[in-house]
Amino acid sequence: MAEGKPILIAAISGRALAQSARRGGYQILVADFFGDQDTLQAAKDHVRFRGALARGIEEDALFDALNALGARHPPLGIVCGSGFEDRPQLLERIAKSWRLFGNGPAIVAKVKDPAALSVICLEAAIPVPDFCLEKPQRTADWLAKRRGGAGGGHIKPAEQAIHGGVYYQRKMPGVPISALFLADGVSATVLGFSSQWHLPAADKPYRYGGAAQPATLPAHIAASLTAAVHRLSGAAALVGLNSADFIVDDERFWLLEINPRPGATLDIFEPAQGSLFALHLAACAGRLPPAPCYTGRVRAAAIVYAESDIPSFPALNWPHWAADRPQQGVAIKAGEPLCTVYACGADATRARVRTEERRRQVLAWATQGNQGNHDKCAGSQRQ
Repeated sequence: MAEGKPILIAAISGRALAQSARRGGYQILVADFFGDQDTLQAAKDHVRFRGALARGIEEDALFDALNALGARHPPLGIVCGSGFEDRPQLLERIAKSWRLFGNGPAIVAKVKDPAALSVICLEAAIPVPDFCLEKPQRTADWLAKRRGGAGGGHIKPAEQAIHGGVYYQRKMPGVPISALFLADGVSATVLGFSSQWHLPAADKPYRYGGAAQPATLPAHIAASLTAAVHRLSGAAALVGLNSADFIVDDERFWLLEINPRPGATLDIFEPAQGSLFALHLAACAGRLPPAPCYTGRVRAAAIVYAESDIPSFPALNWPHWAADRPQQGVAIKAGEPLCTVYACGADATRARVRTEERRRQVLAWATQGNQGNHDKCAGSQRQ
């Protein structure tokens, strides 16, 4: 398949998928909001979505971009990344025009509906936090989440919810753990577990900050989470790459949500040999491969958000540990993603600390035009 027709990628940011696809030998056509340097290097062709990032993927802009790419390079099909969780109607229209490699609109709508997901988990014996659709009278122990939201920026304390389109989930004690897995509609292969953290902003207290793998988990808890993912995958008929977000508290855990598409931890789980994109396509076709080996591979990735408006991004001599590198001269608004930084280390905690150092370094370069001395991380560029 890698030597045949190109494959479309549509996402808020298509860079990670595009790079993984290129490592797998695929030709890729990307439609996203950024068109950063990395994506243009990995893709055969690219079209940038019209419109504002804050509004998400809009129907006319999406199909103008996909039709333009498809007219120039007839594709085999399409992989959809982030940006469709709350817009299954877009997936439905996409599936009428191209072969969809991933979960269909009905499955995405079901697992992103808190009531439907609660029923699935009840039948599969997977614990979930209490939820409700109306604001609780006592809000102290509750969070408001946008239906179909992703990335954490949509999550607020329940007392701050002022608009519709949200549901309320009880806060549970513990640490956030995410499982990346492949599914074939019946079973699943867990690729690994990552620990995640928030990078709060004034109006986004639960904004996604980054992730590190492997997460530190007792073997029996990891086994319990793996078994839960297997049951969930079959019950929801998931296919391809997905992630499951849990909260783990000592001997207990709860499933918070499912991300029914390739997720934010793609980079840190990309194997040294092979391609997660290729494994995604295989799983969508019903071929569930064994998990790649990650022995000794400790990696972390963090999002760098602009802390103030950058009217014209400066030219930088980018280090190997940065990705999603903006084009020189683009405007970036305060709070928007600027790039991603990576680090390795003796353990996940040290790797995370190093990403924080690098995040601050990039912000200094971006705002002061000071490129500094680029430190190095042993291993490949993906580390």
